[in-house]
Amino acid sequence: MHQNGGPMPRQVDHEARRRHIAAAVWRLAAAGGLEEATIRRVATEAGVPARQLQYYFGTREELLLGALDLLNADGEAEAQQRIAALGDAPSPREVLRSVLHELLPLDENRRQRNLVHAAYFVRFLADHTLRERIRDTPPELENLIALLLPEEHRADADFLLAGAAGLQGQMLLGHLTAERAVELIDHQLDRIFPVVS
Repeated sequence: MHQNGGPMPRQVDHEARRRHIAAAVWRLAAAGGLEEATIRRVATEAGVPARQLQYYFGTREELLLGALDLLNADGEAEAQQRIAALGDAPSPREVLRSVLHELLPLDENRRQRNLVHAAYFVRFLADHTLRERIRDTPPELENLIALLLPEEHRADADFLLAGAAGLQGQMLLGHLTAERAVELIDHQLDRIFPVVS
C-alpha cells in the first residue's frame, strides 16, 4: 500500500515497453516492409497510444533505428548462446560456422529477423538520411570473422560475409534449401580449414 492508503503505483518496465513497441515495428516490417511502420500503425499494432512511441523513441526515424538496435541485440544474444553451446574450447572453424549460420534463416527466429533486415535494407537504399546514420557503423562482424580466419585467409572475411548474405536472400525466396546453404558454407570452410589426415 502507498503511504496515503491507496494502492502502490505500478512500476513501469521501460525496457519491456521499448521491446514491446519494437516488436510491433518488426511484425509490420516483416509483413509489408518499413513503409507499413508508420507511427499510427505501430501504435495500433502495439496497442499503445502514439505519444508513448514518441516518449520511448522520439521521431519515426529514431523509432526505426531503435527497433533495429534491439533486433540486433536480440540476435547477438542468441548467437552467443549458440556459440556457448559449442563447449569450452570450440575451434575457430566451429565458431566461424556458427557465426555464418546466424546470418541464415535456419529457424523461425532467424527467418523473421532476416525478413525485418531485408525491409530495413530496402529502406536504407531509398532513404539517404537513414543510410548516413548507419554508414559509419564499425564493421564488427567482418572484424570477428577475420580474427577467426587463419592469417593467410584474412582477406576472405568480406567474401564469406557477402556469401552468407547472398544465401540468406536465396533461402528467403525459397530458391535454396537450408541443407544446401549449410553445405555451401561448409564447402568454403573446408577450403579454409582443410582437414589434416
